[in-house]
Amino acid sequence: MSGKMPWSKSDYPDSMKNLDVKTREKAIEIANSLLEDGYEEGRAISIAISKAKEKKR
Repeated sequence: MSGKMPWSKSDYPDSMKNLDVKTREKAIEIANSLLEDGYEEGRAISIAISKAKEKKR
């Protein structure tokens, strides 16, 4: 039983709270996709934040 719920614009990990809105939305999208692919939650979050910041540049 996984029990993992996808994150949304109003419900996302604390580690994303200091990102600007566009970057956070992209990070949420990436993290949800990684969870679907079977990534562990913590790993998905860190990868998603990193990738979202890269795309911002």
